[in-house]
Amino acid sequence: MTTTTNSVITSQQFLEHWKGHRALTRKIIEAFPEKDLFEFSVGGMRTFAELAMEVVSIAFYGVEGLTTGQWRHIEKLPYFTGEKNISTKQELLEFWDETTAYIEQEREKLLNLDFSQHIKSFEMYENTICSSMLYWIDNEVHHRGQGYVYLRALGITPPFFWDRF
Repeated sequence: MTTTTNSVITSQQFLEHWKGHRALTRKIIEAFPEKDLFEFSVGGMRTFAELAMEVVSIAFYGVEGLTTGQWRHIEKLPYFTGEKNISTKQELLEFWDETTAYIEQEREKLLNLDFSQHIKSFEMYENTICSSMLYWIDNEVHHRGQGYVYLRALGITPPFFWDRF
């Protein structure tokens, strides 16, 4: 069953849209030199590695919560507790790809969700499934924008923002 998130987009189209954002953010990670991914920041903001780890953690554990009904508190996610320590670009890309594979693995469960159902994601954010997932995408786009600024500051031309596949 494919449910709609609103009158214009199906859950299938929604997931494809999210995959496009994830593909572009992965390209941003790839564009960073290893050292700068983990050390460079502007104006006291976090490094892009830290921002990407937040994004990928929310995606992985968000899908886990949606498909199992078992949510971890946001502050208890392995990234936030330090339990999942990523220290190389390769490790970050592997976790990114593992998360993408997990989303694909759970695709049928995600497609069958009632996107209008109210949930309490990460044991603290009350909203509909659709609004929660839109927030995850908005958060990714926001942090990817920071990555664009970092790459430009490093003299690196980032991927085109529309190149999502």
